[in-house]
Amino acid sequence: MRRAHPETSMRAADRLTDAHASALAARRPGGALLAGSLLLLAACSAGGSGGNGQTHSHDTPSIPAAAGLPQMVVPADNPFTEAKFVLGRALFYDTRLSGNGTQSCASCHEQARAFTDGRPLAIGSTGETHPRNAQPLANAAFHATLTWANPNLVTLERQMEVPMFGEGPVEMGITDANKAEVLARLAADAHYATLFADAFGAEPIGFGNIIKAIASFERGLTSADSRYDRQLRGDAVLTDAEKRGMQLFMSEKAECFHCHGSFNFNDQIRYVGQPGVETPFHNTGLYNLGGTGAFPFPNRGLFEFTAKATDMGAFRAASLRNVALTAPYMHDGSIATLEEVLDFYAAGGRNVTSGPNAGDGRRNPYKSDLIVNISLNAQDKADLVAFLRTLTDNTLVTSERFAKPAWLP
Repeated sequence: MRRAHPETSMRAADRLTDAHASALAARRPGGALLAGSLLLLAACSAGGSGGNGQTHSHDTPSIPAAAGLPQMVVPADNPFTEAKFVLGRALFYDTRLSGNGTQSCASCHEQARAFTDGRPLAIGSTGETHPRNAQPLANAAFHATLTWANPNLVTLERQMEVPMFGEGPVEMGITDANKAEVLARLAADAHYATLFADAFGAEPIGFGNIIKAIASFERGLTSADSRYDRQLRGDAVLTDAEKRGMQLFMSEKAECFHCHGSFNFNDQIRYVGQPGVETPFHNTGLYNLGGTGAFPFPNRGLFEFTAKATDMGAFRAASLRNVALTAPYMHDGSIATLEEVLDFYAAGGRNVTSGPNAGDGRRNPYKSDLIVNISLNAQDKADLVAFLRTLTDNTLVTSERFAKPAWLP
């Protein structure tokens, strides 16, 4: 990604109005609204390397809850079905799907918090603290990569293996020693006998199909009914403050759109028919230990996989959908409020003045050139926060379709 030149960047109001009007007037083959183009900017969606060698089915039936979004890429070996979604929903909320029977996926991904947990750092089933902040799951199927900084996890199925079986840190805590016990717990519940048969026929209950079902549920966790989305459809009107914030968001003054300018309000996206897939990671100047450019171990971002100095502190830009519900922020949950996030970006990074993480992140030598000082007054910041709050999708956080099934213990 490169910074869009001011002379070539569209005006904010025109970008939002014209792009969305075109999106809502057109349809992709397969029936999905072309809302995927609603904020797609050349700087964020074109070019790049694509595919990651994955084989996908482009004629998979549309996800029922995804109206208004582009057609998502679905693996050919796990086509979406409603039966898998229903099974995956139950498994997502079932604490019996952890080694010690105490924690479910929902323990770190609560519906009311837009499928985050409200903690700076997640906590696993054995009480071990995860080094990263739990990410929201809405529209996760559109992410080109699926964690804060791992460029190799590009499908929900592969990503699900990490919390289930990972040993450092322990999350769900499923091991070779307790796998049989976990499966026996599920098999003993008559509800699961019916749900697995509906989803997978006569195949035995096993972790392969458990993972496919949960991935199908996660694909169904789509978010496109915020006040922002509804005003695009003509069903809501933004306040003057929200409109000003939207214009600032998409302007060269605030510069938010450079990393959050897609329909999903991030810059790593994948959908059917996309011309190319980029997977940028960014050092935002959050740390600069001792002026060396380093980030605190083990949260060193893309560097952990490439060992390249220039990748130190580089993380994936998070989607801003439902961002008002997903505090605290950043990969380590170290910024508490949206207002503080805006102060951080306006300053061009963060200066930690004391303690083991002391250092001036504003001067980190590996900081992205997209992160610069921005002149925002108090009204600008209030307007931006007002706009960001329009991205909250109350349907996502209240719908029974995404909630814990009543029959679960």
